[in-house]
Amino acid sequence: MRMVDIIERKRDGLELSKAAIKFCIDGYVSGKIPDYQMSSLLMAIYFKGMTDEESTHLTEAILRSGDIIDLSAIEGIKVDKHSTGGVGDKTTLVLGPLVASCGAKVAKLSGRGLGHTGGTIDKLESIEGFQTTLTNHAFMEQVNTINIAVAGQTASLAPADKLLYALRDVTGTVPSIPLIASSIMSKKLASGADVIVLDVKIGDGAFMKTLEDARTLGRLMVNIGANFGKKVIAFITDMSEPLGMAIGNKLEVLEAIRTLQGNGPDDLNKLCIEIGSYLVHHAGITETLNAARKLLEEKISSLEASAKFKEMVEAQGGIMPQLNDYIHNETLIAVKSEKSGYVSKLNALDIGLSAMRLGAGRETKDDTIDMDVGIVLNKKVADTVEQGEVLAYIYNNKKDITEEIKTILNAFTITDSFVEKPSLIIEVIE
Repeated sequence: MRMVDIIERKRDGLELSKAAIKFCIDGYVSGKIPDYQMSSLLMAIYFKGMTDEESTHLTEAILRSGDIIDLSAIEGIKVDKHSTGGVGDKTTLVLGPLVASCGAKVAKLSGRGLGHTGGTIDKLESIEGFQTTLTNHAFMEQVNTINIAVAGQTASLAPADKLLYALRDVTGTVPSIPLIASSIMSKKLASGADVIVLDVKIGDGAFMKTLEDARTLGRLMVNIGANFGKKVIAFITDMSEPLGMAIGNKLEVLEAIRTLQGNGPDDLNKLCIEIGSYLVHHAGITETLNAARKLLEEKISSLEASAKFKEMVEAQGGIMPQLNDYIHNETLIAVKSEKSGYVSKLNALDIGLSAMRLGAGRETKDDTIDMDVGIVLNKKVADTVEQGEVLAYIYNNKKDITEEIKTILNAFTITDSFVEKPSLIIEVIE
């Protein structure tokens, strides 16, 4: 088998066999296939696409390039959730403890943030003492004991994906649905969960820009999961504006805690209840989705969900944040509206990039994050605004943020006419 023949076959729009795909992935990971040939294949896939069967074979080849976590030592059905990335997306911080408080087993491996999207591990590491590196034994023992553990992904998990993504990032082949699907699903399948809910974001602040592309990606990942005997559900959700009100690591942790206490923003609370209902129901805890929703709401109102978050933090060596003494920044700046009207648009991407430049995110993998900075929104789409009223607050440790004030101000579009609040959950694919 020759790499050049495989490249030519995909270039001509023909289907690749399981053996050919395995040959490419194994060869690239071992160093036998050079970057220039793999780049050529990735570009051919970008233009010619892949069938569902090819995408499944690619997922399996990436999956088997490294370790596959065996969670059989954890009792019961293991559940997991993955988001394709967004601005202010602290869903895992709320959803994990909430679902665990209902009795579901949450064995979650998460990543760090890069660019305008935040990472769950960064947010958890903003909690003093919180350990995100756990041995397999400690990880599984913690899930068995308190129903939840959230840890960082290890280098041995789907190493082919890391190599391929680095190459895609510099060859213009990132926005390919088969490559995105195989990247996500290889890591999720390697993580060992039985039930996986995928949150596919669309809009300005998301990777998927159109509903059609989001549907295609969601359906493909659901089908790949089914081919591996896993229950996978894909939510398509709106990311044209940030999720919740807080963007920034410590700020998002505080918002997650408030949400678990029943005082969070409506959109974040709704998304966690809906995704959580599928995880709880398919974990066999309730007979219906409605019963699962009711149970989740009861766990919030009884503060059992909040207590579970504290239990997770302390189990992983952390000190539970105090709501009134957690953020340490030099200045708090109010961005005020220059006109009255209705917020008709709030550009999530601009808000996310602004938070990153303040220090809340990384532009490159080597950047250091400032855990105390970020943005807290005071208005969102469909809200009324008076001239001089605060649109957002900037938590800042930099001397000059004149440009960021302008960016945030321009992220808000204010019109004279009332607009409807956008639908958060657009579709659910099973």
